[in-house]
Amino acid sequence: MSMPFYVSPEQLIKDKADYARKGIARGRSVVVLQYGDGILFVAENPSRALHKISEIYDRIAFAAVGKYNEFENLRQAGVRFADMRGYSYDRSDVTARSLANAYAQTLGTVFTEAPKPYEVEIVVAEVGQTAADDQLYRLTFDGSVADEHGYVAMGGSAETISGALSSDWRADLSLADAVNLAVNELSKAGSAQSGAERRLTASELEVAVLDRNRPRRRFKRIIGEQLTALISP
Repeated sequence: MSMPFYVSPEQLIKDKADYARKGIARGRSVVVLQYGDGILFVAENPSRALHKISEIYDRIAFAAVGKYNEFENLRQAGVRFADMRGYSYDRSDVTARSLANAYAQTLGTVFTEAPKPYEVEIVVAEVGQTAADDQLYRLTFDGSVADEHGYVAMGGSAETISGALSSDWRADLSLADAVNLAVNELSKAGSAQSGAERRLTASELEVAVLDRNRPRRRFKRIIGEQLTALISP
């Protein structure tokens, strides 16, 4: 009689975590940072159809790295959650905190119970009336939640980009300065990976903002000539 195959729980969790980290590290990076008038999202993403950055609700947006089909499922679930909560109670009851808690439960359940964890890392951001009211929540593949302040970098070069942002970011950045800061750091990280110096262009970027000065729906994509003008030297 053959012995049953056994893997200790500790080893199983470690293997799942290593698998998820490797999948996320292969993805192109995303930067989310606060600036004077709101929250900026910048992703290296040449696709015009497959978005890494999306609106969830009036004041809330979502950014992700990793496997597209997995974080797209999470995005759609977040939209349904927000719509149902806003319809059942009040639009002001839909918050980034409640959405982050829902995502944490889903990611944690998948990580512990499913054979394969989600290879995703996401940020849920909510813009407030003032910068002090802004909220940034970073969620990892195992459902862990971190309440971030100022900026977040995700993806393959996250540590390098975060280290640079720690010295260069400030709370009162203009939109143009914030975009160029994010693009510069993404470009440097890409150059380090490829071994050739490069500067990301508008066609290789996906950029959006949560602008606290806009009316009810604060999310706006920055595309075309507007984006080209912002990142021009």
